[in-house]
Amino acid sequence: MERKEELRTIPHLLGLIGYPLSHSFSKKYFADKFAKENISGYFYDLFPLEDISLFKELEAHYPNLKGINVTIPYKEQVIPFLDGLDDSAKAVGAVNTIKFTDKGLIGYNTDVYGFEVSLRNKMEEKRIKAKAALVLGTGGAAKASAAVLKKMGIAIQFVSRRAEKNMLRYEMLTKQNIEEVEIIVNTTPLGMSPNINTCPNIPYSALSEKHLLFDLVYNPEITLFLEQGNAQGAATLNGLEMLHLQAEKAWSIWQEK
Repeated sequence: MERKEELRTIPHLLGLIGYPLSHSFSKKYFADKFAKENISGYFYDLFPLEDISLFKELEAHYPNLKGINVTIPYKEQVIPFLDGLDDSAKAVGAVNTIKFTDKGLIGYNTDVYGFEVSLRNKMEEKRIKAKAALVLGTGGAAKASAAVLKKMGIAIQFVSRRAEKNMLRYEMLTKQNIEEVEIIVNTTPLGMSPNINTCPNIPYSALSEKHLLFDLVYNPEITLFLEQGNAQGAATLNGLEMLHLQAEKAWSIWQEK
């Protein structure tokens, strides 16, 4: 883990953990926010951790940490390092926001908020009614997405690379599986910069204008997953609005007394 001594002098240090983080827009987002809103005393940095075991070392080295965002692959792995979970994180079983408090480290999940608002906005814009969805992936982001879809009364089917109970493997997907749903959510890092020539292995030829493809990846803006959806006339949505929404929710949590 790289140690940046100059960061120890920041009154209120914030940041993002995950690995890798070269794709992330979070640092720029908060830098722009602090500049635009004349917020002083805060700095947001990226902390790529090759292993979640380095989290304690990070915490010890930067006693001025006030908040941390969590991304792939640590949204579930970070939980044992925390002192408590907010209801939002308990309900999902994954954490993407950590607040440093007098009572210890408390985990939250703002992905749920960001995903729901972004999805509802797109469905309203495209007048999409949905009864069923495929969720590609099984990690923390998949759990947050599934929680929202269930809340909206949309039946879900997880798709995984591994053979697990109540899950479809990619090679098992048929055109009928695609035709039976209206929403397909990619929660995997496939297609994320710099590996932009990858995408989930699904029968794209079965897509149509009735479908909405939601890719939680936002860099690049149009992933190969979304590109193939567009080619079939499907509505598409990337994860940038969700990123902004969950970031603002995290900021409000960090500001709460």
